[in-house]
Amino acid sequence: MTLTIYNTLTRQQAPLVPIEPGHVRMYVCGMTIYDYCHLGHARLMMTFDVVARWLRQRDFKVTYVRNITDIDDKIIKRAAERGITTTALTEEFTRYMHEDFDALGIQRPDAEPRATEFVPQMLGLIELLEEGGLAYQDEAAGDVNFAVRRFAGYGKLSGKTLDDLRAGERIAIGEGKRDPLDFVLWKHAKPGEPQWASKWGPGRPGWHIECSAMASEVLGRTFDIHGGGPDLIFPHHENEIAQSEGAFHQPFANVWMHCGALRVGDDKMSKSLGNFFTIRDALKHYDGEVLRFFLVRTHYRSQIAYSEPLLAEAKTALTRLYTALRDTPPAAGAIDWDEPHAQRFAAAMDDDFNSAGATAVLFDLASEVNRSRSPSAARQLRGLGGVLGFLQRDPVDYSQGRSPVISVPAGQLNIEGFPPQVIVGTSKETIEALIAQRVAAKKAKNFAEADRIRAELAAQGIVLEDGPGGTTWRRQWQTVCSLRTGVRLNVHWRSPIRCWPASSAAIRVSHWPRAAMHFPHSRAPSSASRFRSRRPMRCGDACLAPVRN
Repeated sequence: MTLTIYNTLTRQQAPLVPIEPGHVRMYVCGMTIYDYCHLGHARLMMTFDVVARWLRQRDFKVTYVRNITDIDDKIIKRAAERGITTTALTEEFTRYMHEDFDALGIQRPDAEPRATEFVPQMLGLIELLEEGGLAYQDEAAGDVNFAVRRFAGYGKLSGKTLDDLRAGERIAIGEGKRDPLDFVLWKHAKPGEPQWASKWGPGRPGWHIECSAMASEVLGRTFDIHGGGPDLIFPHHENEIAQSEGAFHQPFANVWMHCGALRVGDDKMSKSLGNFFTIRDALKHYDGEVLRFFLVRTHYRSQIAYSEPLLAEAKTALTRLYTALRDTPPAAGAIDWDEPHAQRFAAAMDDDFNSAGATAVLFDLASEVNRSRSPSAARQLRGLGGVLGFLQRDPVDYSQGRSPVISVPAGQLNIEGFPPQVIVGTSKETIEALIAQRVAAKKAKNFAEADRIRAELAAQGIVLEDGPGGTTWRRQWQTVCSLRTGVRLNVHWRSPIRCWPASSAAIRVSHWPRAAMHFPHSRAPSSASRFRSRRPMRCGDACLAPVRN
């Protein structure tokens, strides 16, 4: 089957025809490095991680380039606030970015150019634009601007016309601009800012020129695929096309791909709106593979709604796949691409990288594995999952993996009268010792003791599953802290919380954004700010635990 891709530029889906047969050159706009990456960034990077993986699976040679913007107004401002250099700041957060992406299984690109390493190429590109009458220096401010109305094709990517555009959608209008739509290519230096020498005076590059210079230098003046998030279509990618094609007089990228946004409520997750969750914080609550599955199971052009219940649902779904592999060990060998499930999987991925359809095939395969107990079907399940970047861990290790402990910053956990007792979860050794005691109790026909041990483990979030091969276990949730009765607890967590309050405990919850609350031993209150248990418990503690399933 032919691989087809939806092209934002043409608004059509068409076969991929690389410029060089068998070799796909892809450029993706990367991060502006001044803070931790959030899950919206992960959505973008995950999209093109899956694209690169599938292209390689289809035997294409892939040159994947993802840039780093390491000079920008926000970077300069943040570095000044911390009293460090912009280089120190970007080195620090580049390291954090790599750590976070690695935890999600996002593979490194083949090249990761940094803007500050390509300033000479940017200056050369600006000179070409000036020579062609598309760039001019603002005599008042000293900036060099792009003359938008002189580029005939402006607006072809976004579908905007010049009459539709407003200066407020761009940047602040400078007094020396010839047209309010013009955008900056080279910013005149300000005191204390990083700067480079140029024929127009000392300064630094504008944001849009960076990608035009890096992409053309590393991949060539025309390459196969350019990718990014939906908010980059205009103005960033529109400006990249104007700069690159205005300078080189040839197409910049043949295919433009844009992923859907990760949304919180009605808004896109973004730092500017303050509605974001960093990858680092999310990893404290969820396994990295669960986060990956959550993002991959939706088609890349569709929007994803972020919510704790949907993340919990993703964990449950991924556990179903791992459970099938746990109960039926896969046969050795590679994927059989002639097998019907594999053919359906490939057809979905060839249809504009439809990971949602491909993921549905995995669940069909899991049902087949559970029904037939076929090691060859289990091999197919594990192999096809690996194409998307999951199901490569030992199923037992996955199910018994330590649940992450929520980290509570100082001052955000306030218990009136008592310090909290932080519990990191029952150890594997303790769990297996209790299981051995339970087995011994059952052999001695002491079923009351066996039931007591099961209940004890269940109270700690440990689920036991008895089968022909013995007893296996998995973590369902994990206690974060236990409290003495009759105390008040102020919590500042952005996670679902499951509460087991004792009969006399009154727990007051404050600052609880988008939290899901579960009351297995009490009636849910009319107000989420305060509740009291309706049912006595034998335990004298009130326990809080993040919901895992």
